[in-house]
Amino acid sequence: MAKIMLPKFSSRAFLAPMAGVSDPALRLLCKEMGAGLVVTELTSIHAIIAKEKQLQAQNQDISEFIEYSNKERPLAVQLFGSDIESLQKAVKIVEPYFDVIDYNMGCPAPHITKQMAGGALLQNLSLTQKILETLVKSTDKPVTLKMRAGVDDNLVFKDIAHVAERAGVQMITLHARTVQQGYAGESDWSLIKALKQTVDIPIVGNGDITTPELAKKMIDETGCDYIMIGRGAMGNPFLFEQVNEYLATGTYKKYSQKDKTEMFCKYLDYAAQYKIKFANIRQQAMRFTKGLREGAKFRSGIMLAKTTDELKSIMLQIS
Repeated sequence: MAKIMLPKFSSRAFLAPMAGVSDPALRLLCKEMGAGLVVTELTSIHAIIAKEKQLQAQNQDISEFIEYSNKERPLAVQLFGSDIESLQKAVKIVEPYFDVIDYNMGCPAPHITKQMAGGALLQNLSLTQKILETLVKSTDKPVTLKMRAGVDDNLVFKDIAHVAERAGVQMITLHARTVQQGYAGESDWSLIKALKQTVDIPIVGNGDITTPELAKKMIDETGCDYIMIGRGAMGNPFLFEQVNEYLATGTYKKYSQKDKTEMFCKYLDYAAQYKIKFANIRQQAMRFTKGLREGAKFRSGIMLAKTTDELKSIMLQIS
């Protein structure tokens, strides 16, 4: 049987999956700005199965539930959930639509971890092994893993990585914090370096990349193959172009207030094509105003906005 290969990535900078943030409109902007890979928001395997039944009855498919554009490719879908039978079913449903199947073992949110999913799985090596073997056997798409270093100070990421590599996982992303840390404190990049030296598959470093300089520093310090940007890309799709430029030339273009507000208006145009909640769109507007002159003043107006037209007119005042 031919070996399953990862797709070819156009750059070393990837967009992280972020609940309520990495919607199809933001992913498309990040892709256009040079993200080598974008990943959907994490999605429950049980929700996929339930939605598929509902959608089939309406002659629709799962792309009505997990929305995307073909312009985002290569595109990864991120799954969570630990029931083996449901996992097999969910993978079969999503695999025709996505290029990579990514599995979440890092989410620290209590509503995820209490289901023995996300970061909670780091404490259960035998179940992890079953899950990853099931994923790889159930699809002919490459399977990747996103994880944290451990639940607490007992750092288990090397053990998990060995299990993942043996199971046939093609690439591992390490967010170099523990589940207990959440998003507090600093990520420990030395763990990414240790992981890179532990396995022979590509490693993606994740945690605290907010500038092109930090992207290069992580690659130089850890030897990781790729980097994944999460919070640094919130309201700032320009970061991907800047990272790519900086890695290639040592310099990068700076963007003006006008550039940022125009980019948000483009986000609104894209968002109109998808079923994105208005509350989430408004939050994206808040993020796009971060760091702008008089941003705080405009954010109070954004919080009161009731329509995307109102958001657009506030943003156009900023530029």
